[in-house]
Amino acid sequence: MTRSPSGSPAPELTPSPAEPLRLQVLTALALHRMATTSQLGQMLRPDSSRQLFSRVLNKLRSTGLVDLTPLPGRDRSRTHVWYLTPEGARLTRDLPLLRGRPPYPITSTTAASLKTPHTLTVLRAHLPFAADARRLGHEHGPWDWTPEVAHPIGEGERLVADAVMHYTLIDSEHRLKLRAFVEVDRTTMSSERLAVKLIEYARLFRYEAQPIGRRSQASAGATWLRWYPVFPRVLFVLTGASRARLTNRISDLQAMAAQHPLVAVLAREVPLGAAILEDIEQHGPSEAVWVPLAGGTPRRPWVDL
Repeated sequence: MTRSPSGSPAPELTPSPAEPLRLQVLTALALHRMATTSQLGQMLRPDSSRQLFSRVLNKLRSTGLVDLTPLPGRDRSRTHVWYLTPEGARLTRDLPLLRGRPPYPITSTTAASLKTPHTLTVLRAHLPFAADARRLGHEHGPWDWTPEVAHPIGEGERLVADAVMHYTLIDSEHRLKLRAFVEVDRTTMSSERLAVKLIEYARLFRYEAQPIGRRSQASAGATWLRWYPVFPRVLFVLTGASRARLTNRISDLQAMAAQHPLVAVLAREVPLGAAILEDIEQHGPSEAVWVPLAGGTPRRPWVDL
């Protein structure tokens, strides 16, 4: 079984309806950091009513396990974001799914409000994949999307992926397990800084940790093999600007893949793609909305990059 960099098994199953919804909500908030009532419904039980989730969340809040903060922005005064309190985080930290994960980083309403925009956008990127999987009969649920996964890339530095996705394609009797690093861009950094993320993935691809107690020329192989049987594809999901500006940012990613020697090697070995979040939400990630960063057919499904 593939294991995450934190040491916990890579989850593959969606929640069972037999599991108490209260436990599912706590687990989802522990894994995904925060979510709106609507997002929790889409993740856990798409056919259930919003009122059901509101009742469960309010009960959890009354017992001191979750809290909420208003969603920033105008005309959203009635929309709130839910997150675990320190007591809720303590209660969930030993769940098998979460064992070994870094400590929960949100401990106050102020901390939650600072993390809300990016965290909710990363979760927003997950939901179309989950909806696609349900529609197509594939396997991908809320436990198959792990935010903020760190990997060493040498010289004391780490690459922190916005999310690692596990997705199982099911076709008749065949099962194909796919993995992806997902980077979510809200156009809050320069286009150049975004493209530099590709260099970090190229460094991870080639990084080999030096085994302790061996000669300098000895090697245990690529570090990423500790967690993945094949190097995950890299998917960039962009939003937060006009389509023209997002298209330019994708072009800059393509230029990095073509011009940087380390990234060019990565692009020959690993599928790299980018898509606009609104296109994924409207059409689904399995449609031809992804631009391959290494060139080729202009747009294609993410599984065909």
